[in-house]
Amino acid sequence: MRGVAARRRTAHFGWIYGYESWRIEPGPPLPAFLEPLRARAAGLVGVEPEALAETLLTEYTPGAGIGWHRDAPMFGLVIGISLIAACRFRFRRGRAGRGGPEIVLAPRSVYVLDGAARWQWQHSIPPAKDLRYSITFRTLRSPSAGGPRTP
Repeated sequence: MRGVAARRRTAHFGWIYGYESWRIEPGPPLPAFLEPLRARAAGLVGVEPEALAETLLTEYTPGAGIGWHRDAPMFGLVIGISLIAACRFRFRRGRAGRGGPEIVLAPRSVYVLDGAARWQWQHSIPPAKDLRYSITFRTLRSPSAGGPRTP
C-alpha cells in the first residue's frame, strides 16, 4: 500500500511529505546536529547546503524494508546515507522491470539518485535482519522543471 510506513519510524525536517495527499508542507527545521552532515552531502554533489531542503530520517527495525518506488516528483536530487547495518538496494526500470542492478549499501555508505537513476528507475530495500537507519536529503524541484510528474 502506498505510503505505509509499516515497521519503519520516520521524522521529516524542512518539508513534510503527505503520503496520502502527495503534497508537501513546511516542517520543523533541521536539527543543528545534522547541519554538518547536510553540508558534506551538499559538497558531494556541488550544491549549497540549503538546496537540500527536505530531510527524512528513517529507522528500519529488523524485518523492515521498503517496496518498489520512485521518490515523489516534487523532489529532485536525492542523497541517502545508510547507517548501522548493511542493506540491499535494488533497482528496476519502470514499474514492470525485472532483474535490475542491486548493490549492497554498507554502513556509512552514501548514494546519489539523479538523472536516469532518479527518474527512470525504481528502487527498493528488501526486509533485512538488522536494525538500520537512513538519512535522506532531497532538493525541491521548481514547478516548471522537467521529469515525470507521478510517483
